[in-house]
Amino acid sequence: MIAADTEPSAAERPAEPRAPAIAFITTEHFTLQGARAATIAESTGRATMFFAAVSGGLVALGLVATASHLDTAFFAFSLVLLPALAFVGLVTFERALQSGIEDLGYARRIARLRAYYFDYAPELTAYLLSVPPEERLQVQGLTGGFLQAFRTIAGMIAVITSVLSGAALGLGVAAAVDSLLASFVCGGAFGLVVLILMVRYERRTWERAYQQMIDTDASSI
Repeated sequence: MIAADTEPSAAERPAEPRAPAIAFITTEHFTLQGARAATIAESTGRATMFFAAVSGGLVALGLVATASHLDTAFFAFSLVLLPALAFVGLVTFERALQSGIEDLGYARRIARLRAYYFDYAPELTAYLLSVPPEERLQVQGLTGGFLQAFRTIAGMIAVITSVLSGAALGLGVAAAVDSLLASFVCGGAFGLVVLILMVRYERRTWERAYQQMIDTDASSI
């Protein structure tokens, strides 16, 4: 489970925040919220472009299959198109993962600012959503767990990319040995391996980035 940082004790807080500090905190909160929206919009836009490329490529593949009657031209076109789409999926996955990590960093900073509001204006607790420190990221939609890797934009792209990779290998095997069973087994196994590797890479990248955030915050205290 993703948890926010522990907050400083009451003895470490100043007695009363100054007006410039309040202005800075509210401006920072607004800026961070805009930065979160930008990262989400970029991830959505890149995923949309990727899925548009996949959709157009598959339509073109269907047209070629109809025109060529599944002869050599179809296999040649497929073995050029599918690996290219898989590569686009790979780089889109990487950037969506980076954007997700950036969003996590912004969300953690917003969670700390919200804690500041409740610490110095406890009368707001009855009107704003206040939760314990370990749940401050969850209320912003950031949760942990094994299946979370498949719920992110990067995880969704990883699934499509693994299917494209498996399909490319399966068609290559079918063109080489003319066996549907061998094509299905090799393509399916390769696609599954690609998916497992991408999901493991995603989880390890998230864990490493989150640990770096904690270490950075600890060193700045």
